[in-house]
Amino acid sequence: MSDEAFDEIEQVLRSGGSEAGFDFLARKFREEKNYPLLFEARLMQKRRELGLPLIRIELPEDLPVETRRGYEEAYVQVAREVGSLFLADGDIPRAWPYFRAIGETAPVASAIEPLEPRDGMDAIIEIAFYERVHPRKGFELILANYGMCRAISYFEQFPGREGRDASLRLLVRTLHHDLAARLKRAIAAQEGAEPETESIPDLIAGRDWLFGQYDYYIDTSHLVSVIRFSVEASDRETLAMALELTEYGRRLSSMFQYRGEPPFEDTHVDYGLYLRALLGEDLDAAVAHFRGKLPEGDPKEAVSGPAQVLVGLLARLGRHAEAIEVSLRHLAHVDPNQLACPSVPQLCQMAGDYGRLMKLAREQGDLLSFTAASIQL
Repeated sequence: MSDEAFDEIEQVLRSGGSEAGFDFLARKFREEKNYPLLFEARLMQKRRELGLPLIRIELPEDLPVETRRGYEEAYVQVAREVGSLFLADGDIPRAWPYFRAIGETAPVASAIEPLEPRDGMDAIIEIAFYERVHPRKGFELILANYGMCRAISYFEQFPGREGRDASLRLLVRTLHHDLAARLKRAIAAQEGAEPETESIPDLIAGRDWLFGQYDYYIDTSHLVSVIRFSVEASDRETLAMALELTEYGRRLSSMFQYRGEPPFEDTHVDYGLYLRALLGEDLDAAVAHFRGKLPEGDPKEAVSGPAQVLVGLLARLGRHAEAIEVSLRHLAHVDPNQLACPSVPQLCQMAGDYGRLMKLAREQGDLLSFTAASIQL
């Protein structure tokens, strides 16, 4: 800071007093875009107003209640002012700490929303995705800046439900688009023109030559990962695109077929049946298929994955009574908190079968569920 600035503040304080001095500092720091010092000057001004030492020496909890309330209100206003100034300058990373301190994410999320992918966005992605300010946009930037491989890794670490569905749609749509584009280029090279369709089944129909022993058009690990995620989707468009991905995957040579975890050992066939059922097609065939994968013998000695998948499928199809029977037989020994599918009380609640819930709750010593069922019966 120049000597001139110190001379100026001395003159202002002599002629106009402390308020004039604080106003001088505020103007100076705003003009210089030194917003952190503006923040401190504003708080110092409030401390003067409240009769507190201008240099903070106490803990907030040591202040009288009314004084603390006034100081905290000023803190929120000043943090919002300074954060907004950084946002106006397009400096999201420096704005965020001020908004984070007062628990306000909306202004930062609004600033992130219109951003286009570019270099040097790591800090913004950190704020949007990992700090959950705008998870969907953060994931969009991850996919655009880092590519599909990194995006899949990030999706597996998704920080909560907010934005997850939209990010899954983007992931499936991007892979589907990439696959269609590459298939069309291969077809154009062979046939002289690109087909005018984005449908994967239409592109591969009658073109066995696309699937030689060493031929593939997108990374097969990306394909398997995105198909695995896709069963979480609830919108028909995403489910339909994922189903098309499985139909492509089934045509790949054995070199590119990978054995999955039960009950999806035959990845593209098994996920294809599951996705088709979620689209309302071949429901009984899908249920029978996954019922046939239930382990025989003592459920306590078997992996619970196949039963959890079947229960989850039946629940999504609205076949709650069947789901309850499967769960009671194959998942009774599993801690409900460890289930990746609805628990028996949840299934009874979904079905509105409070009589059965009362009976099962009494048998299992579950007083809380018994009470819930009794109240709703």
